[in-house]
Amino acid sequence: CPVVLALKNSSIAMPPPADIVKVAIEWPGAFPKLMEIDQKKPLSSIIKEVCDGWSLANHDQFALQHADSSNFYITEKNRNEIKNGAILRLTTSPAQNAQQLHERIQSSSMDAKLEALKDLANYSRDVTFAQEFINLDGISLLTQMVESGTERYQKLQKIMKPCFGDMLSFTLTAFVELMDHGIVSWDTFSVAFIKKIASYVNKFASDISILQRSLAILESMVLNSHDLYQKVAQEITIGQLIPHLQGTDQEIQTYTIAVINALFLKAPDDKRQEMANILAQKQLRSIILTHVIRAQRAINNEMAHQLYVLQVLTFNLLEDRMMTKMDPQDQAQRDIIFELRRIAFDAESEPNNSSGSIEKRKSMYTRDYKKLGFINHVNPAMDFTQTPPGMLALDNMLYFAKHHQDAYIRIVLENSSREDKHECPFGRSSIELTKMLCEILKVGELPSETCNDFHPMFFTHDRSFEEFFCICIQLLNKTWKEMRATSEDFNKARKRVMQVVKEQIMRALTTKPSSLDQFKSKLQNLSYTEILKIRQSERMNQEDFQSRPILELKEKIQPEILELIKQQRLNRLVEGTCFRKLNSRRRQDKFWYCRLSPNHKVLHYGDLEESPQGEVPHDSLQDKLPVADIKAVVTGKDCPHMKEKGALKQNKEVLELAFSILYDSSGQLNFIAPDKHEYCVWTDGLNALLGKDMLSDLTRNDLDTLLSMEIKLRLLDLENIQIPDAPPPIPKEPSNYDFVYDCN
Repeated sequence: CPVVLALKNSSIAMPPPADIVKVAIEWPGAFPKLMEIDQKKPLSSIIKEVCDGWSLANHDQFALQHADSSNFYITEKNRNEIKNGAILRLTTSPAQNAQQLHERIQSSSMDAKLEALKDLANYSRDVTFAQEFINLDGISLLTQMVESGTERYQKLQKIMKPCFGDMLSFTLTAFVELMDHGIVSWDTFSVAFIKKIASYVNKFASDISILQRSLAILESMVLNSHDLYQKVAQEITIGQLIPHLQGTDQEIQTYTIAVINALFLKAPDDKRQEMANILAQKQLRSIILTHVIRAQRAINNEMAHQLYVLQVLTFNLLEDRMMTKMDPQDQAQRDIIFELRRIAFDAESEPNNSSGSIEKRKSMYTRDYKKLGFINHVNPAMDFTQTPPGMLALDNMLYFAKHHQDAYIRIVLENSSREDKHECPFGRSSIELTKMLCEILKVGELPSETCNDFHPMFFTHDRSFEEFFCICIQLLNKTWKEMRATSEDFNKARKRVMQVVKEQIMRALTTKPSSLDQFKSKLQNLSYTEILKIRQSERMNQEDFQSRPILELKEKIQPEILELIKQQRLNRLVEGTCFRKLNSRRRQDKFWYCRLSPNHKVLHYGDLEESPQGEVPHDSLQDKLPVADIKAVVTGKDCPHMKEKGALKQNKEVLELAFSILYDSSGQLNFIAPDKHEYCVWTDGLNALLGKDMLSDLTRNDLDTLLSMEIKLRLLDLENIQIPDAPPPIPKEPSNYDFVYDCN
């Protein structure tokens, strides 16, 4: 390409001043111009200079835009993003372009209208153009076209179906892109428009692009407006959405679950349980399990995120019971405790119920409640007044007693008949376990914007939390016996046993079992003895030898290990990472890629249309940032793009993954890492480039692991030899030095 060659040749000379940028500028039908742009000059003066070079009048009707696939306009706000070697294009101004497209999309010619809508869908991604088009009341024009324009071409639909579908698809795409900029409020749309969009979910089930955009619009309406939520909820039913989950297109399935999640999330508290019941009636869980989770294809990150959100919202239905204290005077609630006693001791105590004084029955009840493991033997209802877990613990106990009756009776009778003080009190243990399970599953917390951590096993049963509890209470009882814990000092025993049980559960969950039976099987392999072996192995792998010679050896080789970690981090930066650009509609995020040049001098970055498979070449990334220009790296709430988000509960995890590069006087490059590992790799690598210490948790873990391995390798020859704490004494001098040592 002559433009690129000319730019390369021109950059061989001395580097230009910081405010001067060398670019090439294109104009249709003319040879590109090489030009130096002074960033201190007004943009209008630069455009006038370019127009004068091609003898073009009315320079105020022209603008500059990037000549890459984005076609974004250059403004006073973003002109600092122009880099040396960039290729720009002289084009009509955003206002002119918006005016022309506003007129073209109203053309009576179907072909001209279709081409105009296609261009509009492309240009609407640029906020500068979007603002101008919206100023012309462009959003209203598009909504009118959706409401009535489609009917105008209803007769033509049969003979021009492909053209009609494309036209509607481009119209909806342009609408989605324009609304994505957050310039116009979602509250401004009519019921007629909502009805039309909702109708497309059924009418155009076979047209993927129209269905995608219709679902995306419905999701945004629900998430961004309480009034629109109510209107959308009236127009779209779960029954209408279910068929889209039974298809084979994962993207449509993702959009469909996203709409369900949005309706679930925004539903009032009194309606949420009602909606959950409807989802159960429509067998949503089993449909997702069959057609999504167990489908013969990999689940992409976005689908994993939506499944995680659905999982969180489903478990959050338990929050009300978790935070409800038991009323000791409520007979219905007390009947649940009576039922627990009846199921456990029915055979031995039922005959006594028919006769005997009230005092005898009270005494019998007190004895039975003690056997059940309650703290308050006289009035066990008092055990459920602490929140969390509140009434949720009692619900779990009753479910276990009714649906796993044999296991329940065995645990209660087995522990109540022991006389060695090693019994595991079922009541107190169930309360503590329920509280712990709620903490593990984060019941009551809003879903994270970035997490993809869903568990397939929770989609295999309609009462998955209760079944989860039933498996874990049996595990707790087994572990209690293996640890020979005593109930005399329950608080101490509870703490020790619960730590082990939590570790067993967490280790089993990290393997992502596909069913509850598989989860149970994983736990069987994680006995207390096995946990001790794992802990011992981990201690040995991270053993910190305290003798002075070993500490001196560690101190000597630590710089080598740190240099090795540094090189690994820099190599990962050279490979690069794909990042997301988060916005109000998470699923519509754009991707961008950033990587370090092999000579560690420049960061190359640029936008991508989709998540890449493998590395992205340097030459396909449009923008550059010299490492020498980097002033600082900031993280978390200190990042410019996190200033407003830091206080929001749902952005807590995003905050932990955010970091920014600050350069020049006000330049910034903002990142949100895909996960904690990538966050540590990038912050470590950038700090290493700046000559600063690598302080991440990942570096500490890597340093400990590599140091331990290196020391063990060096000490292999000293196996079974006791290393002294002090060096051996220096021997006495020989009586004479009349000897020779031949080095040859």
